[in-house]
Amino acid sequence: MSTMELLQERDDLVVQTRGLTKQFEDTLAVDDLTFYIPRGSIFGLIGPSGCGKTTTVRLLTGVHPPTSGEAVVLGQHPSHFSQKTRARIGYMLQQSVLYQDLTVWENINFASALYGVGPVRGKRLKQALGFVELMEHRRKPVKNISGGMRRRLSLASTLAHDPDLLFLDEPTTGIDPVLRRKFWDHFEALRSEGRTLLVTTQYVGEAAYCDLVAIMEAGRLLMVDSPEGLRRAAYGGDVVDLRASHYLNLDLLHGLRSLGLVRHADLIDDHSLRLIVDEASTATPRLMEWAQAQSIDVESLQEHLPPFDDVFVEIIEKKREKEARDA
Repeated sequence: MSTMELLQERDDLVVQTRGLTKQFEDTLAVDDLTFYIPRGSIFGLIGPSGCGKTTTVRLLTGVHPPTSGEAVVLGQHPSHFSQKTRARIGYMLQQSVLYQDLTVWENINFASALYGVGPVRGKRLKQALGFVELMEHRRKPVKNISGGMRRRLSLASTLAHDPDLLFLDEPTTGIDPVLRRKFWDHFEALRSEGRTLLVTTQYVGEAAYCDLVAIMEAGRLLMVDSPEGLRRAAYGGDVVDLRASHYLNLDLLHGLRSLGLVRHADLIDDHSLRLIVDEASTATPRLMEWAQAQSIDVESLQEHLPPFDDVFVEIIEKKREKEARDA
């Protein structure tokens, strides 16, 4: 399929891949990836170390050519990027490429020059350093600033040439939770400006900040969906917790299932039920009516949002169970 044929399908997509594959000798690093990234969104590529996230980014930025399949980024194949297209892309590497003996300002100034930003660039560099709250540290040598500040400087250097599309490879690795949350504030601000971000991470909980999430394992995509879609796929619907002020017996579970409203029900403890329903918003009122009809004194009835660590485990386990059945 040609580049033009891909683009005719959706003209609002910044990145498209079809069957993207990369083999290094005997190692299949990336296997048959197909996904897309809409303009003005945050796309999270989530998975354990060594699963192929960085190789995927390198394929999309033209560092590696694919073994098979194809990618179209900003309307071009990465191996044939024009200089104009490259100038629209920012790439924050997983490993720092800062110069320890240069100051914060000298580092970002050097990075912007590499991207082709003209000599009159002071305003843009000040904006980038201000964005990551490093202006007051601009005269400090990089060797004298903290690791978290170095990560922020790497992000500022990636933004110095004002790119439309950002590839951020493990940007929050090794930083404390407070700074990690601050980074995601930055990413959300960039999205609000209309930029598109692909963010790779090992931290499954960061899926909550993304518009679309791709779960990756051993070089393959297990699923691509919204955070809400991932939860529903993991548990087979929305999760609702019901807690009563008195003892709940197992006979109630049979009555619930006969309603045709609950897909699955479990006792969490003597006073609590965990229910899987199609839609929490529509099921909750009907569940309350049922509880009242059963003379159940309900203390709480609300949707439960499982943490993404649990969602990730559920999806992985379901995938492995399916593979075992199909074997």
